[in-house]
Amino acid sequence: MPMAASHALLVVCVCMVAIAAALLASTTPASASRALAAAADGSGDPTVGFREVTLSESNFVLQRPYDVPGRDRYKFHGGVRQLWVLSSDKPHDRQSNTSPRTEIRMTGYDYSSGVWQFEGYGYVPSGTTGVSIMQVFGAGESATTLMLHVYDGALRYYDRQVVEDDIYDRWFRLNVVHDVDASRLTVFVDGVERLRAPGRGGDSHYFKFGVYAQNHASSCMESRWKDVRIFRKDH
Repeated sequence: MPMAASHALLVVCVCMVAIAAALLASTTPASASRALAAAADGSGDPTVGFREVTLSESNFVLQRPYDVPGRDRYKFHGGVRQLWVLSSDKPHDRQSNTSPRTEIRMTGYDYSSGVWQFEGYGYVPSGTTGVSIMQVFGAGESATTLMLHVYDGALRYYDRQVVEDDIYDRWFRLNVVHDVDASRLTVFVDGVERLRAPGRGGDSHYFKFGVYAQNHASSCMESRWKDVRIFRKDH
């Protein structure tokens, strides 16, 4: 083989090795564990068998502190919805005594029966804690049927059991399935089932996402969302 061709081949091989090493270095034990779990779980697509509903921007209604303009707590750019709130902010309504929030309330698809599903890709920056990032609103004796909180990098069912560790500073796929008639909720993270929880009654429900301050909230709370979709499946 001519020397020039041999040298070129060596350069290509060295580059391929470097690329492979970089890819391996970028795979953390946590991400590898999630990938293995998804593979073991099956297809990784909780939306199979569901029908996607049609959404327009009018279905995404912003709730934010009543005394600040929306642009000071919310941005929608490049397909990403960025929502943040301060622990010192006012409620979303002058008559409310609830904690500060900047949330999207999904409208147009409130439901009382059937099987409904929320899907979205979420991102929580490190430092955000003591906050709800997703809700299934409506219940019998409480305000919500499901809340997903973030505490110190862990996604939790309310402030209780861990749903998913290590969610800071990465995009994760969140699917929440609410079977109203069976009174059951199922939460998937990155296509893997992480939680089953009982329903809490109620005559009407809807989905919310964003940031809503809870106990021991950080001074600033933020979450980002993209590719939010809603699905339904009737019995």
